Amino acid sequence: MMKKIFYYILSIIFFLFISCDDGSEPYHRVPIEDDGEEDVVVDHKARAKEIYDIIYPIFNVNDGNGLFLESVPAQAGDPRYSYLWPYDATISAASVLTELGYDVNYEAMVDRFEKYFRVGAEGNNIGGYGSSTNGSVGGGTRFYDDNSIVGINLIDAYRITKKPIYLERAQRIVTFLKSGQDNILGGALWWNESEKNIIDNPNSNKPTCSNGYAIQFLLRYYEVATNETEKAEVLDLAKSLYKWLRDNLYDSYSGCYWNDKNVKGEINKTIWTYNTGVMMQNGLLLYKITKDQTYLDEAKRSANGSYDYFVRLRNGVLSFPDHDPWFSTKLLGAYIDMQPYYPAVEEYIEVFNNYINYAYENARMDNGLFYEDWTGIKQGRYYSLLMQSCVVETYGLLALYNETKNN
Repeated sequence: MMKKIFYYILSIIFFLFISCDDGSEPYHRVPIEDDGEEDVVVDHKARAKEIYDIIYPIFNVNDGNGLFLESVPAQAGDPRYSYLWPYDATISAASVLTELGYDVNYEAMVDRFEKYFRVGAEGNNIGGYGSSTNGSVGGGTRFYDDNSIVGINLIDAYRITKKPIYLERAQRIVTFLKSGQDNILGGALWWNESEKNIIDNPNSNKPTCSNGYAIQFLLRYYEVATNETEKAEVLDLAKSLYKWLRDNLYDSYSGCYWNDKNVKGEINKTIWTYNTGVMMQNGLLLYKITKDQTYLDEAKRSANGSYDYFVRLRNGVLSFPDHDPWFSTKLLGAYIDMQPYYPAVEEYIEVFNNYINYAYENARMDNGLFYEDWTGIKQGRYYSLLMQSCVVETYGLLALYNETKNN
């Protein structure tokens, strides 16, 4: 603990004391130094399960469907059951817990994805997962990023259980993604199938999230698929989407990725942690598949760039952004994936580890839920299932990382 405090103090000494837009202060990197004090040992595995056991009874609907609430307490406009995105985040949390050896009825949870499945929408008779459910079948808009993230979880389920049904369900998503392609703006996927090519509609855009997660899903699918013709087609699609993002939404100055290009060709230059994280993972996966060093070099550049862009001293803690922690959890996952190929990210993982541990002690509600803001200043959307599930995933990822590193 003293080492962590010393690190924070040393970081402050080197600050420029120039205010940023978010009220934080930029800094120079300072190496972590050992002050001779023994650090407090954190059991990441136990904390992951502890937080899950807090979340589950609070958010579980308890009507026999096995689904969850969107918010507790409920917020205006909440559906009866959570949207697909928070449910998917809960499956990601259950996945890491299962890999850590806990029994959380994982397969049943994964199977409930089918309650969000729609056989068609918007005149498209190709199946895909909708953004909402009535408890039996899917409804709402079908987002390409949502479907790709579900697909990634289905690939994980196939890898963990070895059951072909999960690979078969993932294959449907490949078909759905292919149906979303067009040549407007030079290719790539729109955000969703309901708002394509609509002038003056802010949701009518081609974003990094939809294309980035489509790439990751396709490459993960490529790794487990057995049909060589299908594998070649999937890889070609992933590479074309990757090139489109590099050509259109990569910020060479920061090494990160902008949010989207709209139907008018205008770029939204907002930079989010998860967009850069997923593209780091995509570069790494493409390197592993193709052996092209360029992909790994691009991932390394984004790893360094994301740390420099996002990490600031906030409320006395060296932190990633103080909002939308699910986004930052995905960046952590990317750093962990990168570590065997780029050990420099160990520093970034350690900062994230200190950040979540600070939140564990300083950014909690009376019932154990975490603030959205892990620096402890603002409660934010603490009531959101999405904001809580990512805490479990964070601790689970760190536990798996430590197990791998120590073996």
